[in-house]
Amino acid sequence: MEQEYRRTKTTVSLINYHFVFCPRYRRKVLVGRVEERFKQLVEEICQENDWVILAMEVMPDHCHLFLNCLPSDSPSNIMARVKGVTSRRLRQEFQHLSHLPSLWTRSFFVSTAGNVSSETIKRYVESQKKRG
Repeated sequence: MEQEYRRTKTTVSLINYHFVFCPRYRRKVLVGRVEERFKQLVEEICQENDWVILAMEVMPDHCHLFLNCLPSDSPSNIMARVKGVTSRRLRQEFQHLSHLPSLWTRSFFVSTAGNVSSETIKRYVESQKKRG
């Protein structure tokens, strides 16, 4: 999956985050119409924030989200936005979720990924002084 670097006036970047997050108590609520609506909401949120969805997989009790973002977007802010909006809207729209104080746990997993391995970058940085 070769990707283009994203450019702004002041940056050139390729930042990909892999997120995994779960509903509270690992409830199996992300099914049927809830799953469909959740995916729509995530697509809307990502579009509004200029985040590119590289992959999204929704399981009944957790979600994987692989996003390309700009350097100005921190992982914690991304998760706060995604979880906050989806929790509020899904609890408003689906009666069986309305009794929950929050849809999501406070925790999440995040990992970075790019086109180049960490080992390749390490070798590149270490070789800079030798280039003369």
